[in-house]
Order: sequence, then structure tokens, then C-alpha cells
Amino acid sequence: MPTKEHLVFVTNNPNKIAEVARQLGEAYDFQSLADIGCTEEIPETTDTIPGNARQKAQFVHERYGVNCFSEDTGLEIDALDGAPGVDTAHYAGPERNAEANMKKVLKSLGRVPNRKARFRTVICLIRNGQEHLFEGICEGNIAGRIRGDQGFGYDPIFIPNGSSETFGQMGFTAKKVYSHRAKAVQKLIDFLQQ
Repeated sequence: MPTKEHLVFVTNNPNKIAEVARQLGEAYDFQSLADIGCTEEIPETTDTIPGNARQKAQFVHERYGVNCFSEDTGLEIDALDGAPGVDTAHYAGPERNAEANMKKVLKSLGRVPNRKARFRTVICLIRNGQEHLFEGICEGNIAGRIRGDQGFGYDPIFIPNGSSETFGQMGFTAKKVYSHRAKAVQKLIDFLQQ
């Protein structure tokens, strides 16, 4: 039986780990930062989503010498000029509080009729010293209120195109059909399997 490829996912977010682990399946020896003993605060100081993904992967690759991938995701809302964008995780403050972030978005939008938005995920893979980027985008709209308690982050206010439910009202299987992260991870898997 062939040896599984060892990959480290540059995150300690249990929700992201669970989503990606389900999708990667048994073909990879998949580990998180905690699994390799990385407890440092990983920098995210660039002003772009791809820049943050690259910065995080480079940090772990340089310090731990492992093949790894990181992702950065932003929610871009047209009526807010693309905000929260690169500041998605800490839109309402440094605490990274999902409920506060959602409430700030809903308050900022008010009754604005244009509620178009998209989730954008960029994955940076560093494998055998080579860097590769993969992007997944999910177009949709911002709901008028918080709906559902599934998922994480902004899921309860984001309605993907083609659905009447928010991500927060969907289980993992339904969300995967639309998910920006699932699209980016699938591109990563396709590349790894070449």
C-alpha cells in the first residue's frame, strides 16, 4: 500500500479542520498546527487574502520544514465596497467574535437593497519547496437577519446563489455543494492527484 502524503493544514480552527478533513479523506496524513506542536501566533499582516494565505504557509514551512497549506477567506460585500474583505475575522474587533461580526454587517447594510456578496477562499500550498495558489469563490447575498445555527463565522447570514437557505441552515453536505472553501480544496486535491 502506498505511503500517505503528509500535509499540515496551517490552522487551529476546529471548524475549518473538520470541513477540510472530511473533504481530503483518507488519502493524506493530514495534521493541524497543534499536531506538529506549533503554538505561535501565525502572522496575517498583508492587505490581501492571497497575501495572508502565502504568509501563513511560508511561516510554517520555514520554521517546521513541512509540506503545508494554509487558507485565508474573506467575505466581500458589494454595498460595503468589498468590506469586510481581508478583515473578515476581526471586522467587529480583535476578539474575532462571529456574532459581533454578523451584527456589524447587518447594521452596516441596514435596509440597503443591494445585498450581493461573495466568499473568497485562497489556499496556498507549499510542497517540496514549490508554492501553488488555489481560489474558490461562492457568490450570494446577505440575509436580512441571522438564520440557522450550523457552520461558523458568517454562515448564518450568507445565502449562496441557487439556495434560499443560509449556510447556517445547511448541514455540511449541503454546504459543500456551494462552498468557496470546498471549491478551493477540490482544486488542491486535483493538483495533488496529478
